[in-house]
Amino acid sequence: MLRKQRSWILTFDETVDAMAWERYCETHGLPGRLIPVPREITAGCGLAWKAPPEAEAALRAALAESAIAHAAARILEV
Repeated sequence: MLRKQRSWILTFDETVDAMAWERYCETHGLPGRLIPVPREITAGCGLAWKAPPEAEAALRAALAESAIAHAAARILEV
């Protein structure tokens, strides 16, 4: 059984935004990966970005710079 760990989760309303964020993060060397939206929350497209919580500040700054649309961001145990 997998052990849950605290993660920064970013959700999206549109799949195209999730994929644009993935490409942006890969290009800029930012941590994380796309995952199915955790059961604890709901989001329009079913995809979310999971990253270590200590990367939150850098990812929020990148999110503002990129202007990629997102639904919500939060720390969760997943």
